Amino acid sequence: MSNQPDQDALASEWAAALGEQENTKAGGEAAMTEEDRLAAEWAAALADDEQAAIKEEKVQSSLAAQAKTADFKDLTEESKAPRVDSARRELDFILDIPLDVSAELGRTRLMINELLQLGQGSVVELDKLAGEPLEVYVNGKLVARGEAVVINEKFGVRLTDIISPIERVKQLG
Repeated sequence: MSNQPDQDALASEWAAALGEQENTKAGGEAAMTEEDRLAAEWAAALADDEQAAIKEEKVQSSLAAQAKTADFKDLTEESKAPRVDSARRELDFILDIPLDVSAELGRTRLMINELLQLGQGSVVELDKLAGEPLEVYVNGKLVARGEAVVINEKFGVRLTDIISPIERVKQLG
């Protein structure tokens, strides 16, 4: 903003020079040379540019006066504090996710013709031997092996082997 008085003075000098030139013309020179006419046009254009630059500088300075510095809260202490409540909320959210758990005795392949011939009392041979552990799947992924048990007239599975997290990750790939 310290350039403004200099710019105002320069604009005034140009205006005065143009005024003197006009007076000189009226005083006796009937026709202006081409060079003088171009100089006058340049002087007028420069004066217009200076005035536009001064206006733009005033607008920018008023905008700068209206701007504020952003004030952010220091979150250092909050980030260092233990996150007990949020961890519990995240765990509660995970606990509500439904999973499909199934136990598999064994598998076999049948042709449609063989399937249609099955009736009550038919025996379907599985690929596992008697006494081999059952496989427990969660959402279609093997997570454990166990043995079949009967408790209160209901079937169940006693887990004897849990698949390690490394093996479970390998199954995902």
